[in-house]
Amino acid sequence: MAGKYPVSPLAPKDGFPALPPIAGVRFSTVAAGVRYAGRTDVMLAELAPGTVMAGTFTRSRTRSAPVLDCEAKIGGGSDEGAAILVNSGNSNAFTGIRGVEAVRAVTAKVSDALGIPEGRVFTSSTGVIGEPLPHDRITAVIAALRDTLTETGIADAARAIMTTDTFPKGSVRTFEVNGKIVTIAGIAKGSGMIAPDMGTMLVYIFTDAMTDRAHLQSLVSRSTDRTFNCITVDSDTSTSDTLLCAATGASGVDVREDDAFAQALEEVMDDLAKQVVKDGEGATKFVTVNVLGAASDADARRVAMAIANSPLVKTAIAGQDPNWGRVVMAVGKSGAEADRDRLSIRFGDILVAENGMVADGYREADAAAHMKGENVTVSVDLGLGQGTSTVFTCDLTAQYIAINADYRS
Repeated sequence: MAGKYPVSPLAPKDGFPALPPIAGVRFSTVAAGVRYAGRTDVMLAELAPGTVMAGTFTRSRTRSAPVLDCEAKIGGGSDEGAAILVNSGNSNAFTGIRGVEAVRAVTAKVSDALGIPEGRVFTSSTGVIGEPLPHDRITAVIAALRDTLTETGIADAARAIMTTDTFPKGSVRTFEVNGKIVTIAGIAKGSGMIAPDMGTMLVYIFTDAMTDRAHLQSLVSRSTDRTFNCITVDSDTSTSDTLLCAATGASGVDVREDDAFAQALEEVMDDLAKQVVKDGEGATKFVTVNVLGAASDADARRVAMAIANSPLVKTAIAGQDPNWGRVVMAVGKSGAEADRDRLSIRFGDILVAENGMVADGYREADAAAHMKGENVTVSVDLGLGQGTSTVFTCDLTAQYIAINADYRS
């Protein structure tokens, strides 16, 4: 599916960033024909001995076999090397015992090829749900992947994991500690079936920082809540979401007491999360939803997500229609505490409604002008308390229907 549709108009104007090599990480890619012929669809990342792994995963009750396998392994030791293998085209989800057997076959082959414990091989699959993974096509190319590993292959890896994505996603941050440079680089895929609790997202972050697993996991979990769990494209939580973060320690810089590492990691995750939204299937507008004045942060989040996930709100934005009545509807259906007569709504800087009615002096032409831009902001003040939340979404266009109507073809 990658490359079938025009590149999103919201894609980074400078294209894929220049991601520097991360010491202790090598990449390779290959066309295995998992679903489509003639496209790169498998990537391998080899991680040096001593690499610390952390991760977060979908909370779907129908999680895929690769997700369950990663969850079981993520807390393991780090004395040995490690590997991440990802395929696109087939999610190996809802495939029963065959899915488990496919994961075992792939991880065993990678383990043997790289000389690392099978418990340190992490796999991800993305694509169609419910079809058995033709894992023999993957195991047949493991030797070729091993033999072509290179420190400079991260950009190719980003492209290999795409499905309905229209552009590869990457991000990098560097910072200095006592004269030494630490680097964090990440890649992601995601375009549809994106909702909180992760989405159809695969995210892989690599750093040469030195840390321990507990520290890395705490930062990854915290930043996931602030980034990937604050985005939604279509309200559908995937079976396959996986975020893995690998710290090789090759820089020799211990970051456990360094706030710069936590900040840089969250910046990479935030950048990747927003790129996923900007590549939302059929998206033409990047939408920020701010909610303040809620009775609690939890209530603010309920309202923000109700607005961000509303098909009526999203189609109005696609049509550049400042239909604020749909925002009122979304607030009311959210289940959060709300008072009609304390509510105020803004589109961008334009006050649209307040005190339960349209604002004095409001001109629809002003709000419509804001809606014409690529970046749209919807802000709601509930006027009840100190709770706040910000989430990010995109509009809903006819192209979303076109993409998903023929996804399996």
